[in-house]
Amino acid sequence: MGSTRVELFAAIRFDRQRGGLSIRALARKYDVHRRTVRQALGSAVPLRRRPPVRQAPVLERVSAVIDAILVADLQAPPKQRHTAQRIFERLVDEHDAQVSYSYVAKYVHRRRPQIAAARRAGSAEVDGVGGFVPQAKEPGAEAEVDFCDVTVVLAGALTRCFLFTFRMSRSGRGVHRVFASQGQEALLEGHVAALEVMGGAPWRHVRYDNLRPAVAKVLKGRDRVETARWLAFRAHYGFEAFYCGPGEDGAHEKGGVEGEGGRFRRRYFVPVPEVDSLAELNARLAEIDAAEDARHVAGRGATVGEDFVAEAPRLLPLPAEAFDTAVTLWARVDRYARVSVGKCRYSVPARLIEARVRVRLTANEVIFFDGSAQVACHPRLIASGDERLVLDHYLEILLRKPGALPGSTPLAQARAAGAFTAAHEAFWASARAKHGDIEGTRMLIEVLLLHRKLPAAAVIPGMRAALTAGSVSPDVVAIEARKHAAAAGDQGAATAPARPARRPRPSRAAVVNLPPPRTVPPPDPRPAPSMAAYDQLLDNRAQQRGSAQ
Repeated sequence: MGSTRVELFAAIRFDRQRGGLSIRALARKYDVHRRTVRQALGSAVPLRRRPPVRQAPVLERVSAVIDAILVADLQAPPKQRHTAQRIFERLVDEHDAQVSYSYVAKYVHRRRPQIAAARRAGSAEVDGVGGFVPQAKEPGAEAEVDFCDVTVVLAGALTRCFLFTFRMSRSGRGVHRVFASQGQEALLEGHVAALEVMGGAPWRHVRYDNLRPAVAKVLKGRDRVETARWLAFRAHYGFEAFYCGPGEDGAHEKGGVEGEGGRFRRRYFVPVPEVDSLAELNARLAEIDAAEDARHVAGRGATVGEDFVAEAPRLLPLPAEAFDTAVTLWARVDRYARVSVGKCRYSVPARLIEARVRVRLTANEVIFFDGSAQVACHPRLIASGDERLVLDHYLEILLRKPGALPGSTPLAQARAAGAFTAAHEAFWASARAKHGDIEGTRMLIEVLLLHRKLPAAAVIPGMRAALTAGSVSPDVVAIEARKHAAAAGDQGAATAPARPARRPRPSRAAVVNLPPPRTVPPPDPRPAPSMAAYDQLLDNRAQQRGSAQ
C-alpha cells in the first residue's frame, strides 16, 4: 500500500465532505478515473492490488521431472550433480520439451534449496517448503545431551575443549561442564554431575547422537549395539536411551540441546574465559547453571526454575552410590620416567623407572599409583604427542647428572608454569658463580629437594635470606626456611580458633597402680662390700713375678 495513494484517497474524501464536489468534478480535479473516486469514497484504505498470475503451461508440465532430478541429486557426489544447463539438455533430449533455458534456470535456482531443506527436516513431501511441528513434552519424561567445541585460555594457553550439555526437554533446565575430551569418561562424568543437579533421571528416555563412547555399531532403524561400560552406566541409573538418526537427517530430533549449546557458548564463553584449571571453570559453570533458573525461555511466562518444579517429582530416583566413571589402566614407566596414556606422556618419580604403575584415568585428570600410594597427578592432556614432566620427579637423576638440568624439558615446563621462580634463578646463578656449574647446580638441586619437606612459601624466602647473607649453602637455606615456616605457623596458630580437646580413648589394657615415690630411701641392711678376696690375687701375681726373676 503506497503512501501516495493513501494521501490521494484522503484528499478526495476531504473535498467531498467539505466542498460537496461531485464524482465527475473530483475525477477531473485529481485526474483519475471515476472508479478510483468511488473507491476512495467507499473506503479510506486503498484495496491491495493483486499481481497478475502468469501462466507457464510448458514449465508446469516438466516441473515434476525437474523435481525428481533435484531429489536424486541429494544422493549424488557434490561434483557430479546436475547444473541448470544439464537439466535443460535432458529435458530437450529425453522429454522433447519446448521450454526456454531461462525458465529452467530460474526454476532450478528457486527449487533446489527448498528440496534440500525439506530433506534435512526429514519431510517426505518435497513439493512444499520444509517446516516443523510443535511438540508437547511431558514433565520429567525426556532430556537431551550433546557436546560442542569451546575455546578457553587454560593456564595461559589457548586450548580447545568440549562443552557437555544436559537439557531437560520440557523446562529447558540445563547442566553444563567442560572436559578435555569427548571420551567415555567425559560422557559419564557429565551425566553424573547432571543427574545429581537434577536430583533424578528422566523416566522415559534421553536423546543422543550416535556417540562413539556410547554406540559401538549403528544397526537398522533405531537399533544400536551399545558399548559395555555405557550400558552398565545406564543400568545403574535406570534410564533409557533414544538415538537420533545418523548425520544431518537426525539433528532436528534433539534440536533443543543443539540450540542450547550454541546459546550458552555465545553467552558465557564470549570473551574467551581465562582459568588455571578445568576444575575452576566447571565451578564457575555450576554457579551459572544455578543462576539460569531465573531465565525465561522465549514464549513462556514461567522461569526455567519454576517449570522444573513440576518435573522434579516425576524423575526417577538416583541410586545410593554414584557410578565410578574412572578407567583403571596398567602401564610401564619408560627410562625417561614417563608413562604413555592415550598418545600423551606424563612423568612419575624416577625411582619407578621400568616398573608397572596403576593409572586412574578421569575426564580431566590422570592419577598414578604405586601400590596403594598416589605418586603423581596430572591434568589430562589433549593433543596427541603432548607431555607433562614435573621437575621434582627427576631430582634424584639430576643429583648424579647435574649437567642435564640446564637444557631439560622438565625445567622448561617448570619455568613456563611459574614453579621455577626468579628466586631459584638468582640462587642458581650465584651458586654457579661461586662454585662452578656442576657444584652450583648440585646446590640448587638440594634446595629443590627441600620443597618436598617445606612449602614453597617458606623455601623461597629462605633462598632470599641466604642470598642476602652472602651464602649459597643449602643448609643455610634450610635453616632460614624453617624459621620462616615456624614464624608463619605461630602466627597462624595465634589467629586460628581453639579446637575442643579430644577425649582420651578408653584402653582395654589392665590398669596397674604404681606405689607413690618416696623422697627418702629406707636403710640398707646389707653389709658393706669387701675387697679382701681380690687382694689375694694381687699377692699371688707378685710371688709369680719374683720367682720368674
